[in-house]
Amino acid sequence: MSKIIAVCGLDCAGCPAYIAYKNDDNQLRIKTAKEWSAQFDFKFSPEQINCVGCLEAQGPHIGHCSECEIRKCAQEKGLLNCAYCSDYVCETLAKFLEMVPAAKANLEEIRANR
Repeated sequence: MSKIIAVCGLDCAGCPAYIAYKNDDNQLRIKTAKEWSAQFDFKFSPEQINCVGCLEAQGPHIGHCSECEIRKCAQEKGLLNCAYCSDYVCETLAKFLEMVPAAKANLEEIRANR
């Protein structure tokens, strides 16, 4: 599966919630719910492990992605992702990218190739 770069630079194609939704994979939902519950100290149920990807306006979005302020900002500006923003890197995005270097690398690659 090729990359599907979310607004913030994450690769939706590599996300277990996206993969479980696309493949209707209940075993992956169960496994991911257990792992994420331990990792994020939040009780995930397998039914919550469904996501169409950040770029889709309709359909299920996993937890924070449905209310993400970075995603909302890009939607309001009509941008595919933050790499195309004139305010790149804003304070909100900078804080996120500090925690997720892979997302920053994806956005930097897009900026370099646009």
